[in-house]
Amino acid sequence: SLCSGHFGVVRLCRERSTGAFYAAKFLRMRRGRPGPERAQVEREVSILRQLQHPNILRLHQLFASTAEVVLVLELIRGGELFDFIAEKEMLSEEEAVEFLGQILSGVQYLHARLIAHFDLKPENIMLQDKDVPKPWIKIIDFGLAQQLQDGITYRSLCGTPQYIAPEVINYEPLSPATDMWSIGVITYILLSGLSPFQGETDAETLSNVVAGAYEFEERCFSQTSELAKDFIRQLLLKEPQ
Repeated sequence: SLCSGHFGVVRLCRERSTGAFYAAKFLRMRRGRPGPERAQVEREVSILRQLQHPNILRLHQLFASTAEVVLVLELIRGGELFDFIAEKEMLSEEEAVEFLGQILSGVQYLHARLIAHFDLKPENIMLQDKDVPKPWIKIIDFGLAQQLQDGITYRSLCGTPQYIAPEVINYEPLSPATDMWSIGVITYILLSGLSPFQGETDAETLSNVVAGAYEFEERCFSQTSELAKDFIRQLLLKEPQ
């Protein structure tokens, strides 16, 4: 077992015909809790099937029964970007730019196909291999992703408090700009090792997000360029254009 979550477990598997290793994500299909609704799983699968990008997790194969769906996914061994940041405490601006370029490339690809991720955070960005000078990243976990359509409004109260945009908390319509807010938070974390809106409690964190209350602490941003800070400011806009 590689890991387990609320809806199932992820196991290491090997394809007999090629000997290649993959990650098999087992999703229990129950009508009631704790399993996900079938429509949610079908939506995630439909989105994953469309995606072919070097910075996005690739779906290799799918097996389904009435009780379970198994997603055979590209195996990513380098761990979470979150853990990589925690080990280094903070990255240089040059290192942060390397990661952000890849994240933005993947997100641009999604948005060009009218797909919004809606759960971007360092835990959902994996490293292909962390023991290299310039690690390659993969965006994972499309459980909250949506295929956007004209005339349909999307709202959600799901997400991790410190990364979600104000419109999520206020239960307002979501858009690709919701992902861009999360990228602003990720950028802040990459450069400082701190979370811009983190409070003592979830309620305080959510209040900070809605108020747009954050600052660039001198001790963490003294070596950060004004250009990088302005990039964050332009992303952490409460009412993006």
